[in-house]
Amino acid sequence: MGWDQSFTQTAATAKETTMLVVHVHVHVKPESVEAFRIATIENASNSVQEPGIARFDLVQQNDDPTRFILVEVYRDADAPTRHKDTAHYLKWRDTVASMMAEPRSAIKYETRFPKDSQW
Repeated sequence: MGWDQSFTQTAATAKETTMLVVHVHVHVKPESVEAFRIATIENASNSVQEPGIARFDLVQQNDDPTRFILVEVYRDADAPTRHKDTAHYLKWRDTVASMMAEPRSAIKYETRFPKDSQW
């Protein structure tokens, strides 16, 4: 199989994936960094137990520790709504509300690779 065929098959297979990936950009007040980190790790630890969530990562910016990104990978389009109805999410939302330096923002993506079955 030549490169062209291999690439075409890989591209066609990649289009079959349907995972929803959300990058939530968070900017917290400097005095709230540690409390935010602790609350968010607790929420993420519970979130990855949900059947509709494939992954839930917390990353912190190297050159500005007040900036974080939550990388949330959902197995279907309804999973974010189910997630936002959980007790752990509601607790997190209320706990971190006063820690925000500005409102959170989110960007949504769809996966193209790997296949859903490889998550």
